[in-house]
Amino acid sequence: MNDVFQLVPAPDRTLWTTGALALLLLGILSLVGYQAYSSRHTRVVVSPEGITIKGSLYGRTIPAEALVLEEAKTITLDKESPYRLRIRTNGVGLPGYYAGWFRLQNGDKALAFVTDPERVVFLPTKEGYSVLLSVAEPEAFLEALNRTMAGR
Repeated sequence: MNDVFQLVPAPDRTLWTTGALALLLLGILSLVGYQAYSSRHTRVVVSPEGITIKGSLYGRTIPAEALVLEEAKTITLDKESPYRLRIRTNGVGLPGYYAGWFRLQNGDKALAFVTDPERVVFLPTKEGYSVLLSVAEPEAFLEALNRTMAGR
């Protein structure tokens, strides 16, 4: 015959700690999932009020009066480019997807949404940073930007 003895139940804090860790992991998993979703669904809306970047954790509206349209241009981010992303200060840097705040090769600050380094619009602002956007049709984007802002 065997004698069986049960352990004293763990204190409630064990259950709370396990629950808190599970919630933290769920939050991290949700954030990673949202970033993966954002890498394929971020879009830029051009309106007379400015540009609105939607579908990203770093999205925002940049007012038309803050944009320096005469310096906007299409660029490529090759190794010699002064606009190449150098240091990520607050953002996501995954293979093929860069979103958030970066320091550029030339030392300037930029808000980047780059998925294709061959198709990037460089858009300076009067607020001390530039915006880098990988849009499907950079020239058409610049034309829409100039057309929409000219009608303001």
